[in-house]
Amino acid sequence: MKKGKLKPQFGVKSIILIVVCALLITADLVTKGLEEAFNWQLRIIPGWIEIWGNIRNPGCAFSFLDNSPYGQPVLITLTVIMLLILIFAFIFVPQRFTVLKVAISIVTAGAVGNLVDRCAFLQVRDFIGLNMLFNGGLVYCNLADFWIVIGAALAVIDLLFLNEWAVFPLTMKAQEAQKKRRQAEKDEEEGITRASEEGSDDDGFNDNFNGEPAPEPIENPDGTSDCVAPDAVPQSSKDGGDINSANGETNDNAGNGTNGNADGSE
Repeated sequence: MKKGKLKPQFGVKSIILIVVCALLITADLVTKGLEEAFNWQLRIIPGWIEIWGNIRNPGCAFSFLDNSPYGQPVLITLTVIMLLILIFAFIFVPQRFTVLKVAISIVTAGAVGNLVDRCAFLQVRDFIGLNMLFNGGLVYCNLADFWIVIGAALAVIDLLFLNEWAVFPLTMKAQEAQKKRRQAEKDEEEGITRASEEGSDDDGFNDNFNGEPAPEPIENPDGTSDCVAPDAVPQSSKDGGDINSANGETNDNAGNGTNGNADGSE
């Protein structure tokens, strides 16, 4: 599989998602400001969904690091690291991964919203109470928490079922993309195998030209050695013998003719 250089994937879709991200951050911060200014107290479904002002969370989800003196520095550091990863992913994830890019932008909005609170107040302003069943009471959160949960859920759904790298692809588009990728990988493996086999044949051809054994060194009378193919020696010797024989016959004929002429002259 060919691996290209990592390139930014930034287009119109990314610009729209950045605007959406900014709007979500604004919505979170505005609602927090309004809650703080008007101290909302509203029971939408008593005991299940309530809007209640002046709720502060010095930790994070499930009261983690609530009473730790290092809680906020640790949480701020972790949030910054997470934001850097999200921004990197948003820039380099291809434009065709629409759902994943939407998820990244939503999670980024939530992370920024809570990061502003942590840096400004060393705590997070919560005002939405939800009954989560497992703790027997209300759990308070804000819009930024909703953005994080919704974005994370979208990302999981996309990676599991929707996009071309999904673990369990459910859409026709994802199935066709995975099929094409597997076929391309198979074709590439076959091409590499053929190239390797051709390379092996070339090496054998060079080592054993026309099926003849490799030349072997032959010692000369003067102590030097020449690299001559074994079959070449008999052939050369034979050819040399024929030439010598022919030369001998020619010399004999020439000698006989000379002698004959000499005798005739006498």
